[in-house]
Amino acid sequence: MIIVRILWTLLLAASQILAFEYDLTLSKVNDSTYCFFGKPEAMNTHNNGNMSNSCFVNMGTSYLVIDSGPTYFYAKQAYQTIKKIKDLPISYVINTHTHDDHWLGNSYYKELGISIIGSKEFKNEAKLEMTRMQKNISKEAYAKTKQIFPNIFVDKEKILNLEGTKVYIKSVNKKAHTNSDLFIYIPEYSTIFAGDLVFNERLPSLRDGNIDNWIEVLKSIRFMDVKYIIGGHGDKVSKNSLDMTYKYLSELKEKLTQALENGEDLENAVNNIKMKDFKDFKMYDTLQRQNVETAYRTLEWEL
Repeated sequence: MIIVRILWTLLLAASQILAFEYDLTLSKVNDSTYCFFGKPEAMNTHNNGNMSNSCFVNMGTSYLVIDSGPTYFYAKQAYQTIKKIKDLPISYVINTHTHDDHWLGNSYYKELGISIIGSKEFKNEAKLEMTRMQKNISKEAYAKTKQIFPNIFVDKEKILNLEGTKVYIKSVNKKAHTNSDLFIYIPEYSTIFAGDLVFNERLPSLRDGNIDNWIEVLKSIRFMDVKYIIGGHGDKVSKNSLDMTYKYLSELKEKLTQALENGEDLENAVNNIKMKDFKDFKMYDTLQRQNVETAYRTLEWEL
C-alpha cells in the first residue's frame, strides 16, 4: 500500500511537471480590467488554443472572469498570473458563447467551486466525444480539460450586483456570431465585453452566424456610452474596436446583395467577391470564402 501511494504521488508530480506552459502575457486595459489577448490565428499545436481573449475584472474583493479560455491549464495559469497583481478569489465566470476556445477552461474553475454563467443555449449543447480544441492541439496542453457547461443560464438579461457595482449580462437572443452570444456591460467601468461579436487583427468568422443580425447588434453597441469595447479576438479595446468587424460585415453584405441582384450563383460569388481593404488581416485567406458562402445562403432568402 505504501509503495502504491508513493507511485501515485510520483505520477501526480510528473503530470504537473509535464503540464504545458502557455507563457501568458497579461495586459492592463484600465484600472479594473486585465486581459490575456490571444494570437490572431487558428488553434494549432503551436499556440495550443491561445487564440482568444480571457479577461479578469477587479470588482473590489473578487475577480469576475470573462471567458475561461481553451483548456484547464490555460485557465489555471491565467488565474495564477492575475493573482500576482492582486490575490483575490473569483466571484463568477461568464462564457460569452458556445465556441469551445472560450469556455473549456471552465474545467479548472469548476474545481475551485466557481459558478459559471452562460447563454441558455448551453442547455442544448451535447458533450462531444472529442472537442474541436482537442482535435487540433497537443495532448499535453489539453490534459485535465473536461467539458464543463455553465450552471447559471441567461435568457434575456441577468444583473449581478458585485460590491455595489452592477454588471449587466445581455443576451442577443438571436443568431449573430452564434445563436448563444452574450455581451457584458459594466456602466461604472464604462466597459463592454463583446465576446466574438467583435474581432480585430483577424477576420471574423461567420460559419455559425447570421450577417443581418450581427450587423444589427453591432449598431446597437456602437451607440452605447462606453470607453472600452473588448472583443473575443484582438487586442484593440477602445470604443472603436468594433469598427473593423462592422465595416467588414456591412461591405460583405453590400457586395453579396449586389451579386444576388445580378443573378450570380453561389460558386461565382465565392470565387469573385474579394475584400481588398481586409486582405491584409490575419486569416483572410482561411475565412473569406467561407464567410461569403455562409452569408450568401442567409441573404438569398431575403431577395
